[in-house]
Amino acid sequence: QVQVVESGGGLVQAGGSLRLTCEASGRTSSTDAMAWFRQVPGKEREFVSSIRWSIGTKYYSDSVKGRFTISRHRTKYTIYLQMDNLNPEDTAIYYCALQLRGRSNYSFGGQGTQVTVSS
Repeated sequence: QVQVVESGGGLVQAGGSLRLTCEASGRTSSTDAMAWFRQVPGKEREFVSSIRWSIGTKYYSDSVKGRFTISRHRTKYTIYLQMDNLNPEDTAIYYCALQLRGRSNYSFGGQGTQVTVSS
């Protein structure tokens, strides 16, 4: 079982920045990757960014590439999402997820953190 706690969301004006943090606990030694997803009410959850735990390879959705940066603290099983040049379309609840070795899916367990970008 893995638990994650997201933090760092808030209200920001368009063009501003926020930094999200996700701390994982529990069965973290089998972590293969961690990721950020986001969801707007009434819409499907969408992938934002991920990082492979062992080698640090990073992936981004096209909508955030060049504006968001994912990073990790490897021994603390913590990831960050630095979000710059935010726009109103980034408004969503941001969720952290963890993928265990041998699994194809991500596991979610946190409440998410709300990011609201005003125009």
